[in-house]
Amino acid sequence: MIREAIATGETVELAREAACRELGVESYDAEFEILEMPTKKTFGLFGGSPAKVRVFVKTSPADAAAEYLKKILEHMGLSSVDIQITEEESGAQLSLYGNDIGFIIGHRGETLDALQYLAGLVANHIDNTYYRITLDIGNYREKRRETLEVLGKKIAAKAVRTGRNASLEPMNPYERRIIHTAVQTVEGAKSWSEGEDLARHVVIGPEAGERPLPRRNYKGQRRSYGEKPRPGYGNRSPKSAQNSTQPSRPSVKSAPKSDKDAPLYGRIDLKKE
Repeated sequence: MIREAIATGETVELAREAACRELGVESYDAEFEILEMPTKKTFGLFGGSPAKVRVFVKTSPADAAAEYLKKILEHMGLSSVDIQITEEESGAQLSLYGNDIGFIIGHRGETLDALQYLAGLVANHIDNTYYRITLDIGNYREKRRETLEVLGKKIAAKAVRTGRNASLEPMNPYERRIIHTAVQTVEGAKSWSEGEDLARHVVIGPEAGERPLPRRNYKGQRRSYGEKPRPGYGNRSPKSAQNSTQPSRPSVKSAPKSDKDAPLYGRIDLKKE
């Protein structure tokens, strides 16, 4: 993107300085071309014209983003913040340096992410092409990346051990990519994203899917699948449970084996002839 201004003056130098003031840049930071040379008046009274100069500055997406950030920071009461630009592939990193600027990071980097998003919008409007802006303060991004890598590996190992899925807090796309990359290094674990917009988060689980929860016996103790119920603990088979719904019948005593064991009543003696 090119910013330019055209100004006039009695001399070329005065015209150039006027154009630089209009752009808000120093004369050594801008290029210029002379459109018209000044002409003197005839006899000092008639005719003559001033010098006309065009001053222009080539603005990169990173420069535009840095200039925009300086204006925002000034409104936040930070007028002495230095911004260092480091060109990267398809973008640039803007590192902020100054006293008492740690509050710009915000809760888990939320304020820093918001400023980075706005600066990225400005940068992408310069050449109407994708240009990624990364905003950093005190090497916060590197420290945050290391923390997320440790967290991702820890949760992945736990998911493999317990066979259960685990959902993390909502994160921006950059931090979610860090988690996904860390999970790939843990054998038997996988990760994916769920949710929409600000609620989008990473879920980590075992590659084979969640294992069923173990059932519990009547005492609340866990019993693994395939384990047979132990006798005497109130566990009844379906057949016994079905029979339990039938009304009870009176017990029938077996017939006595001999007449000697039979009761006197109910006994019939046959008369011999």
